[in-house]
Amino acid sequence: MKPRDIEAFFSALQAERPEPQTELEYTSVFELLVAVMLSAQATDRSVNQATRRLFPIANTPQAILALGQEGLESHIRTIGLYRSKARHVLETCRLLLERHGGEVPRRREELEALPGVGRKTANVVLNVAFGEPTMAVDTHIFRVANRTGLAPGKTPLQVERGLLQRVPARFLRDAHHWLILHGRYTCTARAPKCGACPVAAWCDHAKAQTTASTQPRHPRRARTAP
Repeated sequence: MKPRDIEAFFSALQAERPEPQTELEYTSVFELLVAVMLSAQATDRSVNQATRRLFPIANTPQAILALGQEGLESHIRTIGLYRSKARHVLETCRLLLERHGGEVPRRREELEALPGVGRKTANVVLNVAFGEPTMAVDTHIFRVANRTGLAPGKTPLQVERGLLQRVPARFLRDAHHWLILHGRYTCTARAPKCGACPVAAWCDHAKAQTTASTQPRHPRRARTAP
């Protein structure tokens, strides 16, 4: 994607969703952290179904620790990898109390030092909870960035760095949400909805598809008998 097209690309995404939000349900920074930890290799819908059972009973580090491993597992067992996720959440709760007074830290290094919190999870918390212009590259953003030509890369970190360099500053805070939602509902993995796409005019993939469809087809020559 050419640099001059990026401004128009994000203006179109902004017009479609002026105030994009995460689809994870939460009422505090701690709830957000737990929800994002649980969302690894799981859908937001499945996480929300589990946290609707969990958070009314335990939504603080102390309360979740009081549940213990089995108690926490009983509330999140519908989520994939629930046993290891429960263990990480409990360990994180313990460290939040020991090192941070029960509060979720705002520094990336401190977030990534928590069990089960990697770069992507830290980026989500920094962006959603604290308004930092970070880019949490999940499968949707990775696909959209490569398919559109916005910020091609072979790894999530390459794509993240490319996006941070190419996305205009005024769009950075919400860009992560726009790209995730665009990949989730329009630029889908198997059958992208290019005909209904608000950014098709600036997308490398859509342009290539249009070019291919307008190329003249040369009829095969009939074979002549020897």
